Amino acid sequence: MTSENSPLLHYRLFSVSDGTLGPADSALCGTDTVTEGPAPRKLSTFFGVVVPTVLSMFSIVLFMRIGFVVGHAGLLQSLLMLFVAYAIIWLTVLSVCAISTNGAVQGGGAYFMISRTLGPEFGGSIGLMFYLANVCACGVYVLGLVEAVLDIFGKDTSGISDPLRALPQGYGYNFLYASVVLLLCLSVCLVGASIYSQASFFIFIVVLLVLLSILLSFVAVGPLHVTIRHGDNTTIIGEYTGINSTTLHNNLHADYSLDYTTGNLMNFATVFAVMFNGCTGIMAGCNMSGELKQPSRAIPIGTIIAVIITFFVYLILFLMTSLTCNRTLLKEDYGFFRSINIWSPFVLIGVYATSLSASMSTLIGASRILHALAKDDLFGILLSPAKLVSKGGNPWGAVVYTWFLVQLVLLAGKLNTIAGIVTVFYLMAYAAIDLACLALEWASAPNFRPTFRLFSWHSCLLGILSCLVMMFLINPAYASGSIVLLLLLLGSIHFRSSSSGWGYISQALIFHQVRKYLLLLDVRKEHVKFWRPQILLMVSNPRTSCQLIKFINDLKKGGLFIMGHVETGDLDALPSDPVQIHYSFWLSLVDKLNVKAFVDLTLCPSVRHGTQQLLRITGLGGMKPNMLVLGFYDDATPDDFFLQDPAFAPGLAPQDDPFGVDATSLQAHFPPVRGPETPHLLSAKEYVAMICDALKMHKNIVLARGFPSLDRPENAGSGTYIDVWPLDLLRPQASAYVDVCSLFLLQMACILNMAASWRRCRLRVFLCVESRGSGGNGGNSWIAAEAKFRELLCKLRISAAIRVVAWNSVAALRGQNGVTQGLTREPISTEYLTAANRVVVEEGGTDSAVRFFYLPRPPADASLHERYLEELEALTEDLGPTLLIHGLTPVTCTEL
Repeated sequence: MTSENSPLLHYRLFSVSDGTLGPADSALCGTDTVTEGPAPRKLSTFFGVVVPTVLSMFSIVLFMRIGFVVGHAGLLQSLLMLFVAYAIIWLTVLSVCAISTNGAVQGGGAYFMISRTLGPEFGGSIGLMFYLANVCACGVYVLGLVEAVLDIFGKDTSGISDPLRALPQGYGYNFLYASVVLLLCLSVCLVGASIYSQASFFIFIVVLLVLLSILLSFVAVGPLHVTIRHGDNTTIIGEYTGINSTTLHNNLHADYSLDYTTGNLMNFATVFAVMFNGCTGIMAGCNMSGELKQPSRAIPIGTIIAVIITFFVYLILFLMTSLTCNRTLLKEDYGFFRSINIWSPFVLIGVYATSLSASMSTLIGASRILHALAKDDLFGILLSPAKLVSKGGNPWGAVVYTWFLVQLVLLAGKLNTIAGIVTVFYLMAYAAIDLACLALEWASAPNFRPTFRLFSWHSCLLGILSCLVMMFLINPAYASGSIVLLLLLLGSIHFRSSSSGWGYISQALIFHQVRKYLLLLDVRKEHVKFWRPQILLMVSNPRTSCQLIKFINDLKKGGLFIMGHVETGDLDALPSDPVQIHYSFWLSLVDKLNVKAFVDLTLCPSVRHGTQQLLRITGLGGMKPNMLVLGFYDDATPDDFFLQDPAFAPGLAPQDDPFGVDATSLQAHFPPVRGPETPHLLSAKEYVAMICDALKMHKNIVLARGFPSLDRPENAGSGTYIDVWPLDLLRPQASAYVDVCSLFLLQMACILNMAASWRRCRLRVFLCVESRGSGGNGGNSWIAAEAKFRELLCKLRISAAIRVVAWNSVAALRGQNGVTQGLTREPISTEYLTAANRVVVEEGGTDSAVRFFYLPRPPADASLHERYLEELEALTEDLGPTLLIHGLTPVTCTEL
């Protein structure tokens, strides 16, 4: 008895050679099991891939358009078209083989491979276009069959009596006949893939016999004249010469003229479009992936065999036709094989058989693609009927849906009219498959290990370029329209679809490129001219920090922005790391706030040590924080931003959120605000110690106070200011306006003013000047100070208004307090701090959006840390949004 977890059971659930997805395979891939329905996989490589692919590639073109191609293009250009077409096809086949042998392939064929590689947006867009290409191709094949039937049995408009030619002709009758043929295809496809494969094999045998009769006729039938009658009562004589060098010479070069079925002048592009349409059936077997026993083995082997067979058949027919038939016969009778065959009904049987088979193949293949699209729910209710399946697993809803669309295509009425559209859409799908394989190859993902290795990124890239070039060569209007349609579909799916669990190749490519560029980002080559802020913002509870988070997003100026958070605890006492499960909530918060930020979380016994960890290890290479931003330490009860912003309103279902974290989950994850936060997390001494730690680690430090009351500039109007106080107001006599920290303040204020949402604000710098003399001397000192500072701003290319503030009355309250004497620091009087705060309020008024202050270094004596914090609190009381900044890094440059 085998246990539930035994290796034998897992081996039975997953087999590499099988290529199908079982429960164990899903577990290995880290995905949920995808249910394909109760239908068993029955088709082998030969019946499921080789037969339908060969028949689809032959189709009506084999019997009804060989003369059309050679007659108009000549043998040389026909061979060129053949080689170009098969080169494009072969490049795509290599990509198909690589992708299909890299893992389990389910129903949907090309769509499944593209979507699971490039993601839902690109996969859904190309998948829908590939589906439409199959729909149009089905219409082409049905119309080709009707054309072949009417060519023999259609009523002769010249009035000549012929009992065989009894079927009335005309647009309405042709549409009726095509609808009957399509109904026959529908009936077979509704029964299921099994009956279709049996019918296809029978048709395959018939087509081989017909081809043998045609090849035998080229040798056995002697020269003869063929009478050709068209609908306008004209009679033309074509000549079959048998194998003749003169005939070959006359057929070497192109002779484009009017197509007698459409009346349009042919050229290389239009003829190639018709010929290439006969080569576009390479996905017929791939589309049946859901019914194949071993799709990962059957698709590459069967497709390659089918492509080789059809190439040599087309090559032989082109050569033999050029050797035996004159131009008149080729261009005026596309069904000339019947006229020269040893028994003409043979060709009729072949035409009808291949056309019917190709029609069924594209109808059933398109229905499988549509069913896969519908199951992935990329287009919502529009494709919901296509999800319906029978008890046997046949997607009859998708079959009926496709049948209806083909009926609409039949309204075109003429085979060559829609051949160009089909070809362009197929080329777009082929280019997408090549792109998918190219992306996998360039991403260098370890799990991209296809067993088929006869490809490279060169073949993928060449396949993409050749498909795009041929699209525009065939029909620039159709090609441009298809690209526009692709972009519209991309946008539609992107905005309405949720995140998928298929994986995104874009993420692998981004990782690959970012890693390379990070290695090139050398910290030894940093220069002050190219300095930019790289900010680590420590966030306790996002409910109270949303305004600050958005503000720092404006302040980063294309630099690095990391939101850090410390979970307090000891990993030794916990069964698992609690931080890992929290990342999705923080990342969803970033999405909600629409900020460009990374998230880094850590677990530590204390907030201080956690912040040290983040400062040391956050970032990579040259992208590491150079600035620490902390919220201010006070006992104020902040606002709960989650209760104010409608983006956080509960009610969104989890499945509607891209990554499963809705607003309700965010509300529940981050605890509500019930009082002052900071005092509960760390002491005042620890808070100041964190500032000291950052300065010791040579990080610039920013303390942010009052940001819950920040009025965004887009709401505040154009009359607001960004105020800068570049002097250390706690120790004005110990600092200067041009030290590193003051210049750092100016730079950060200028960076904020450069942000798009803050450009309407004006920059304002306040100079605190003490008069050293009486009378005019005091005024002169003010003017000199302003002139000197204005010269500095001019050199720094900073546009700002300068306001000189009389500081005498405040300085009188300071006395000698606050002067650093050796390693001690005298406390600053409350009167001085109150007066300084009052001057800042009066000078700034109510039109100050945010204020930048000089943050002095904390005292070396840890016993003074609490007093230091009290001084900062008194200085910035009721000032609104305020940044206290201490900069260590030279960030300004006056040179080129």
